[in-house]
Amino acid sequence: MGSFVWDVLTLFPEMVTAYLDAGILGRARKQGAITVGVHDIRDYTRDKHRMADDYPYGGDPGMVLKPEPIFRAVDCVREKTPESRVVLMSPGGRPFDQAAALRLARGPQAVTLICGRYEGVDERVVQRLIDEEISIGDYVISGGELAALVVVDAVSRCLPGVVGDERSVTSDSFYRGILKHPQYTRPEVYRGLSVPAVLLSGHHEEIRRYQRRKALEKTWRNRPDLLEKAELSKEDREYLARLQRSGGGRPAGFEGF
Repeated sequence: MGSFVWDVLTLFPEMVTAYLDAGILGRARKQGAITVGVHDIRDYTRDKHRMADDYPYGGDPGMVLKPEPIFRAVDCVREKTPESRVVLMSPGGRPFDQAAALRLARGPQAVTLICGRYEGVDERVVQRLIDEEISIGDYVISGGELAALVVVDAVSRCLPGVVGDERSVTSDSFYRGILKHPQYTRPEVYRGLSVPAVLLSGHHEEIRRYQRRKALEKTWRNRPDLLEKAELSKEDREYLARLQRSGGGRPAGFEGF
């Protein structure tokens, strides 16, 4: 299998490239597991001022990204990778989660991300070019660059060869529907706080059971909504029932096991 091909269309390429050159993604690019093209939308304008945005019709405040440079940029990308799926980073998109990351990782092996800015993009871009819109959350950020990097990072981690030890991926929070268990490292005792004895025991089954229960506890406290659709064993459900009885009732927003 060849590289997974990313193309990112943005008004601020330097914001994107700085992150992509570092860490796991930087190594993945050097090793050829992923290929990333970062495209300055202004390079696809045809006026001397390189105008990529304009005032919206209808009198609303702010500026809107113009359709012409985005159409040209996508046309350029599709000449090289016609199979590329075009995604608009938008607060009006479908929520992005681990399931969405796994879906995108399964293919096609090329995704083009358009980073919105200002008041958004001309709707004709959405009508004609976009395969889907994605949102990383119900809050406001200054542009789609951060959102695009979240998608590139999360999806790329699901690809073979990107993360050195693939067990790190399958043990991540959300990968199996619940949050990850707490982690400890050296020193064994720090400021009077000790690593739980079971983790030092060498008893693999006891460690597995302990970590699973701690993961369930953390999810029960912080994200009880995840438990409604998580794959839970009979042992998990019995443990959660005990938690519920000892914790003074269900946490807010949790309706059952």
